[in-house]
Amino acid sequence: MKVIVVGASHGGHESAVELLTRYENNEVTVYEAGDFISFMSCGMELYLEGKATQRDDVRNFKPEDVEKLGGQVYSQHQVTKIDPDKHEVEVKNLANGETFTDTYDKLILSSGVTPTTIPVPGNDLKNVFLMRGRDWATKLHDKLHDDQVKNVVVVGAGYIGIEAAEVFAKGGKNVTIVDRNQQPLANYLDPQLGEVVAKTLSENGVNLDLGRTVSEYQGTTEVQSVKTDDGCELPADLVVVAAGVTPNTDWLKGTVDLEEGGFIKTDPYLRTSAPDIYAVGDAIKSLFAPAGKPAPIALASAARRQARYVAETLAMTKPDRSFPGINGSSALSVFDYHLASTGVNAHNAELLNLDVAESVYHGKLRPNFVTDGNPDVWVKLTYHPESHQILGGQILSKGAITAHGNTISLAITAHMTLENLAEADFFFQPGFDRQWSVLNIAAQTALGETPAV
Repeated sequence: MKVIVVGASHGGHESAVELLTRYENNEVTVYEAGDFISFMSCGMELYLEGKATQRDDVRNFKPEDVEKLGGQVYSQHQVTKIDPDKHEVEVKNLANGETFTDTYDKLILSSGVTPTTIPVPGNDLKNVFLMRGRDWATKLHDKLHDDQVKNVVVVGAGYIGIEAAEVFAKGGKNVTIVDRNQQPLANYLDPQLGEVVAKTLSENGVNLDLGRTVSEYQGTTEVQSVKTDDGCELPADLVVVAAGVTPNTDWLKGTVDLEEGGFIKTDPYLRTSAPDIYAVGDAIKSLFAPAGKPAPIALASAARRQARYVAETLAMTKPDRSFPGINGSSALSVFDYHLASTGVNAHNAELLNLDVAESVYHGKLRPNFVTDGNPDVWVKLTYHPESHQILGGQILSKGAITAHGNTISLAITAHMTLENLAEADFFFQPGFDRQWSVLNIAAQTALGETPAV
């Protein structure tokens, strides 16, 4: 079976490896428009902080990693057109401008997303940067170590924006975050935990200008300030835009069906509207399992699970199971705090019109007699108000607790209830946890119980 994969990021890489290692007689070709395969933007903060070996090591894979398995990988090769009837693609070699045609039996789209820019006056000024991709990583690294850059404005308080703010604050810059939401990480953390993050950002010198939008970048040739919708002007030698992403799908109009927002429309088997064309990754709305509805979830872990499923079912006329969905689990460090979020929260519950209940537990991670390294911990559980089935969870602490987010994700997948989690069997050792784990206690609290200390 001849398979063409469009895009060499997480979903494209996983598709190629799965097809070449788990299944026989597949000829796999990966076309990537970029000139570098494949920089991992989620590792950019580590590179900027000097916690990675070197820039070009922050990557998903090298072309030779796939080629030694028998596949072919071409960078600077952009698939510009697909003919579903002929099962052909038109490919442009961006290095020399030549165009050629290739054929396929099956095609996997992993076209990804592009960072969203803000269409306001001054958008074309110098030193208005994005925080995505290898080239931008290089430019940001240079500015981080440039003494002429004193004031940095970060547009967007999601994961990427928070990472940018932390990097430049630690680098001694005066950093301000502008975001339309009233709290940082509003898409991931509910207010009870988000306010803790806001406090720690402020305590570490990051200025928060929330509930605002950018109306203009001001300057002559280089940005000098950012004007917000309330007329405030923020000094800026550098602007880092982290205002979300847009599916890279304009070129697919008329070839496969697209949904609102440009997302590639797929069925429960991740098949597009065109025969023998599948789609994975950030450019689709995959099944958000705890909600039972599709939703955009831009995560490497999601793309790789989708790709594994597609590789398994690619040769089947009618797969015996649909894609099981994902919980949207993620984690982040914000200065001394560590957080994890999975499944349904207040933000996506409202967007998806879900009826949920919620409960927050706040206490100590370990027994009260432990004085060394016994931080506060917050656990929020979201669940069905009648069945008590666990639908989501968030956890925040200065302790190493993010793995508990994976446990909550497993509880969601296993359709566990609060009652199940309240009695779940976890180890106890006072150097790590309490006799009742914080997850046990969070579930007991949600049930209205008074947990034993």
